Amino acid sequence: MKYERAPDVQRKVALLIDELGWNYIKGESVHAIRSFDAKTRAIARIWGMAKLFKEVVGLEPHYIIEVNAKKFDKLSEREKIKTLIHELMHIPKTFSGALLSHKGRYHRINDREVEKIMKKLE
Repeated sequence: MKYERAPDVQRKVALLIDELGWNYIKGESVHAIRSFDAKTRAIARIWGMAKLFKEVVGLEPHYIIEVNAKKFDKLSEREKIKTLIHELMHIPKTFSGALLSHKGRYHRINDREVEKIMKKLE
């Protein structure tokens, strides 16, 4: 599989973090890449960095948002934004390198919740 940095996605992510006021997300520690020839059904995915990397190596938490070029690039601008919001919602308020699941005790990450956030942007 081939990856490359995605500066266009990186800019969108930075704007979203700012516009949504999600200041617990350290924008400089969220990276965007575009994958080619991915064997996944996903439009995008987010990768976190295990706490182990901080404790053993001393690396601060980082996240990588991977967009599947074949699927993401075909989306409308609105759907791209929705996809990126969905991925950002997986980042916990602790910004620990962990990821939130789609369904938790106090949160849900689904289309209904993403649409609520979209309404704030429109």
